[in-house]
This record gives sequence, C-alpha cells and structure tokens, in this order.
Amino acid sequence: MLYDFLPETKKIKIDNFQEITGKGILAFAENKEIKMGSGKFVESPILDLEIEKTSLHIKIDAVYYGKFVFENQYREGLEKLFISLSKDYQIKVLSGDNDGERENLEAILPKGTELIFNQKPEQKLDFIKKLQEKGQNVMMVGDGLNDAGALAQSNVGISISENVNVFSPACDAILDAGEFSHLSYFLKLSHKAIFIIKMSFALSLLYNVIGLSFAVSGNLLPLVAAIIMPLSTITIVSFVTLMSNYFSKRDL
Repeated sequence: MLYDFLPETKKIKIDNFQEITGKGILAFAENKEIKMGSGKFVESPILDLEIEKTSLHIKIDAVYYGKFVFENQYREGLEKLFISLSKDYQIKVLSGDNDGERENLEAILPKGTELIFNQKPEQKLDFIKKLQEKGQNVMMVGDGLNDAGALAQSNVGISISENVNVFSPACDAILDAGEFSHLSYFLKLSHKAIFIIKMSFALSLLYNVIGLSFAVSGNLLPLVAAIIMPLSTITIVSFVTLMSNYFSKRDL
C-alpha cells in the first residue's frame, strides 16, 4: 500500500467524503475541496496522456497537482493459464481501467479474446446478464469489490484474494491468489469430481439391485444381508477415495 511508504504526518479530519463509482472520490479537509480519480473527473489539463497508463489524478481547491501512474504486474503463469482455459472455454476480459494495457494483454492472451475496458461495476453486471440471456453459462473471476455484482450474477463466481481470511464479496468460491495459475487444473478436477459422484451412484444402485434380486427370491439369508449392508458403504467410500486420489495426482 502507498500509505506504508509515506512518512508520519499530521492527521487531518475529512468531511463530506463521497465515492463516485467509476470516477473517483471527493472530500473536504480544512475547508479545501479534494478530488482524486480519473482525469475527466478532476478535469485534468493532461487528458491526452491518460490513455497511455492507468493514472490517479489529484486536484485541491481547483489547483491540479499532478497524477500517480500505475503499471500493471501480471501474475506468474498467467499466459499458460489462458492458453489452457481457451481450449475449453471462451475468455472475455472486463476491466475498469483504460485500454493502455491492451497491447500487453494481447501479447499474453489467446488470439480472438474479447477485451473490454472502462467498465463500471454495473456494466460488468449487465454484460454477464446479456451472456446468460443467450443461454450461456458464465464463470466470473474477480479480485475487487467492484466485481461484487458480476460475481453474484454469474453462474459461478470466484473471488481471488491475497488473504482468504479477510472480507471478500459474495461468491461461490474464494481462491488464494498464489494458486490462481492452477485455476484450469481445479476446473478439470471439479469435472472429474462430478464424474466420480455419478459413478458412485451407479455402483451403489447396481449393488442394491443385485442384493434386492436375491432378497425377493428368498436366497439372501438375514446374516448375509447384515454383513452386506455395511460392506456396501465401505465399498462406495473406498471407491470415491481411491478415484479422488487417482485424479488429483494425474496431470489433468
């Protein structure tokens, strides 16, 4: 955080704090108006340069003081992850930043990936709704509160967190940021888990059909039935355990 690198200084009381979604923040301190946010929001005199980088502009009492410029750092293994996901899924990138990172993203994303910039939280939500109206199942992966609406709306919402013990927006799953590059593996493992569940149901049904056929024909002794019942449970549990371990160790 930027605050960690700043020296200790006098704390000033902030009044009338407002957050304008997708634009910036507005507040008053010691009777001075403070605006921080996008170039358009603070009416920056250097708007023509803003598109190149993600920037935070600062204006105090109608005096423009400058801007902080941020450069994105992408997580390790991101390119490999996108290549793996593109084999089975359509990838679309929704970003609240400007398109200054388009060139860098296009270099690591598979060809044909749709990139949409300058997206406000409600625009991300509407985008997912439109995909669902077309009959598509949508998985949303986000790492900020501005993704909360889209995460809740999607069929599967996954929140990426640097610390899984802190607050996260409403979602179906929370993924540790350090494991993000393994997302494709987790999705494949989930499909295998569903396969194992279906197989265990089939095995259980087969077990009961065979046992029932012997029972109705009068060929199943009570003592044998008493032994087979717990044995069937042990069989299913053992099957699920063995198959889960097998798929978890495979290179999916």
